[in-house]
Amino acid sequence: MITPLVRIERLSKTFGSGDTAVRALVDVDLVIGPGEVVGLKGPSGSGKSTLLNVIACILEPTSGRFSLNGDTIWDGRYLATDLRRLRRERIGFIFQFHNLLPFLNAIDNVALAMTLAGVPAAEARRRAADLLDYLQVGKRATAMPARLSGGEAQRVAIARALANRPRIILADEPTAALDSERARVVMDLLRHVAREQEAAVLVVTHDEKIFDRFDRMVSLRDGRIEDDLRRAA
Repeated sequence: MITPLVRIERLSKTFGSGDTAVRALVDVDLVIGPGEVVGLKGPSGSGKSTLLNVIACILEPTSGRFSLNGDTIWDGRYLATDLRRLRRERIGFIFQFHNLLPFLNAIDNVALAMTLAGVPAAEARRRAADLLDYLQVGKRATAMPARLSGGEAQRVAIARALANRPRIILADEPTAALDSERARVVMDLLRHVAREQEAAVLVVTHDEKIFDRFDRMVSLRDGRIEDDLRRAA
């Protein structure tokens, strides 16, 4: 049996209480295995970003249980004692906008993620350079974010997300600001990373032009999973 990298069981999240309570997630069950690339879609307010932030240990659930890489993280309370370290070492997060630090060049943006995790500076820069080469933006290593194209900046952001070799990659609308060709390139890179590093990739998206890049498409509505459909081979 292959251990899932993400396992969510009857997970719920409620904001507020009483008459003003909002049930953002309701009894969500979701399993993502190594090498899987899963899309998460649904109308605004359906709970997509809430679910992503719960998995990222940014939002605490109200009830349920979830595990990452075989370790139970939350079961009525957080069982992991150092959430910051967990996020640094196990989770890579990619945003809709690259969110690169404007005062650091590409290689330093990537290296910073590793130095914050305790990696020596020289080793961090070597790995950052390797990642930029891997994502085909090595020639732009010394460019400042303002000098990068949208596609280049997003690749640098992906390199930063991969810096600490996470097994779980979460992406929130990573292709929304890209044209069709660049969007497909970004998704193909994520698929390649998932296969090569046996990572689980979960992508929140409204972008229909990349739906064919997913192994499964999960639909949320009113905080509940409406469909979980595997792409035909």
